[in-house]
Amino acid sequence: MEGCKERSPFFVSDLGVLFSDDCLNILPSIKDDVVNTIFADPPFNLGKKYGRRTNDQKSELEYIGWCHQWLKQCVRIIKPGGALFLYNLPKWNILLGCYLAELGMEFRHWIAIEISACLPIPGRLHPSHYSLLYYTKGKPAVFRRIRTPIQKCRHCGGEVKDYGGHRGAMNPNGVTLKDVWTDIPPVRHWKYKSKERQSNALSSKILDRVIEMSTRPGDLVLDPFGGSGTTFAVCEARRRRWIGVEIDFAEDIKKRLTTGLIQIHNNGDFVED
Repeated sequence: MEGCKERSPFFVSDLGVLFSDDCLNILPSIKDDVVNTIFADPPFNLGKKYGRRTNDQKSELEYIGWCHQWLKQCVRIIKPGGALFLYNLPKWNILLGCYLAELGMEFRHWIAIEISACLPIPGRLHPSHYSLLYYTKGKPAVFRRIRTPIQKCRHCGGEVKDYGGHRGAMNPNGVTLKDVWTDIPPVRHWKYKSKERQSNALSSKILDRVIEMSTRPGDLVLDPFGGSGTTFAVCEARRRRWIGVEIDFAEDIKKRLTTGLIQIHNNGDFVED
């Protein structure tokens, strides 16, 4: 795969390569300015038990310092005009977004993804969204507009909004995607995640939007925290080249990509160049 130097991959497809290793061992071996889009979904430092090689219980300073290490490598290998998407808790993304700005990355969006994944916490508002930061290395080389279907009532089938009386003037392909995503379903079915992995896999809908928004077929996508392999499954379906790294569950990803489990669920999104 273009960009990787002297590293033996764990798995190779026609479009991508997967490394079973720590991303801090792999990222330095990738050449400068070769990747179009990076999607990163690191452990959130919540003390969850992943595999034996993952420490998800660092001090706050250790965690931020660790994130700085791999983010600096990510910025180095992104092409001018390329994109970086960082999925994490708002608590961490506030700090990591500042660091990306220090590295010269250009802020595009803070995307709020509504998912209520915990019970209400005494003395606090109910946490109900994750943060997806969207930065680019200068002016974006690719930005493809995504339109979402006009929302309809699940009971009567009628449209939920009247759009200020201007419904007739709207684009027939739908409404422009907002920076608040309320339509992302949780992934609970075992065929989309490892039975040994304690956290849910990401919905392919998130990755489908990220990849369609920021790349074109044939572009190169990198995910340094492969998890259950959703990024790579979407890349395979959408004909994007990819580089993946996963420290604990590379075997699960290989099985997902070789046993017919490459499925994407965009629920009617329309993409415009």
